[in-house]
Amino acid sequence: MKEALNKKRKVSKKTKKSWRKHVDTKDVDNFLDEKRLEERLGAPFSERSDGELFAVDKSPEKKSELTSKQQRRLALKSKEPVCFAILKPHTAVPDPIAKRNRVKTPEERKNPITRRIQAMKRLNGQLKLKEIDANKNKALAEKKRVNKPKLGEFDKDIWMEKKKVHMDVQSEWLTSDTVRHTLANTGQKQKRVPLSLSNKPSVVPAVQAPHPGTSYNPSYTDHQELLAVVAKKEMELMKQEAHLDRVTTKMFKKVSADKKNDSWMQEMSEGLPTKSKTLDETSDTEDHDPNVKSVNPPSKNEKKPLVKRRKQKEQRQLELERKQAKVEKKKVADIYKIKKIATQISAKEKKEEFLRRIRAQTKERKIAEPKTLSKVKFEAPEPDFELAEELVGNLRNSKTVGNLLRDRYKSLQQRNILAPGTRMLKLNKAKVKKFEKASHKMGWEDTFK
Repeated sequence: MKEALNKKRKVSKKTKKSWRKHVDTKDVDNFLDEKRLEERLGAPFSERSDGELFAVDKSPEKKSELTSKQQRRLALKSKEPVCFAILKPHTAVPDPIAKRNRVKTPEERKNPITRRIQAMKRLNGQLKLKEIDANKNKALAEKKRVNKPKLGEFDKDIWMEKKKVHMDVQSEWLTSDTVRHTLANTGQKQKRVPLSLSNKPSVVPAVQAPHPGTSYNPSYTDHQELLAVVAKKEMELMKQEAHLDRVTTKMFKKVSADKKNDSWMQEMSEGLPTKSKTLDETSDTEDHDPNVKSVNPPSKNEKKPLVKRRKQKEQRQLELERKQAKVEKKKVADIYKIKKIATQISAKEKKEEFLRRIRAQTKERKIAEPKTLSKVKFEAPEPDFELAEELVGNLRNSKTVGNLLRDRYKSLQQRNILAPGTRMLKLNKAKVKKFEKASHKMGWEDTFK
């Protein structure tokens, strides 16, 4: 009975799953534990040498303390740098391959005969193209290194040096594109300087003299001229507002509530059956009488007689002769109207001269006006002024009028240096639609709303 209980049970090890389930892995686990212990403690004591196990203590009993700063620096220099710690092995397991073969260089892997032939060619000056390019690049790099200015040396004025341009690539066999390509790629062609560097964007001066009437103690005439300019501008604005009011608000009539309801009822009842519509339908049915004949009789395919054709041809010839006679008569009449024609030509020339002068004045005026640099139109600043009762006569008691920063900003816009714009007070943020998923609701959200 006991033999039957102690008998080892046989299991199937057909698949990998059953093999892993029923195999005994204690020896493997023990071996791995020993390896992990070696990684922590190093090789076993039986494999270590005496020098690794034992050490001769040669240090004095009392450790000398470093007192001076120089001694501490020497101790730090003698200590191994921390940056070399990454180069050391991070485990105590010995390298299984103690001796490794060194990788030979491409020159060492060559056949000795091939190496000797290449050396002879190199002595005779027979070099490969890549070797020639390499030697040329080395020479250029060395020349560049020698000519590189040393730190602190200022023996050249880079602004006084001018590159010499040799425009000698001219030949009747070369096209203009070939000459331009050659000069551009050999460094002999000068680049074209933009005209905007030499030309100002506007003829308006940077600083304009203010009106004499803006002084804290102006003369009577200057102050009245300034007030007249301000009043004229204000009258133009009032006239423009009145015009807008006339063509918008006052353009439409006021309608009473009853008339509005009647018109609304009439518009809404369009298309509905009414008495007038029934009468129209009865009249339409009366028009579709089958006994009524058409106004235009049916056409017949009748051939035009020769007499009629001949008469029509004679009429066309007479009409053509009449037109030619009329043209000849007009030519004769124009001969007697030379004075009148000359007067018309002179009047036309005077009109063209007047229009030409107007266009020139408009062009000259537009030169000083700001250009369109953005969708916002430039608005000239309003002139600074003070009324007669606000003038005090001295600079100490005068109030501050205008803003210097705003004046300079408007000047930059007027001289086409800055594009006119509006102040952004509110950013146009995207409207994101928020919603809650039914599967994410937990029931307690409504209590905090």
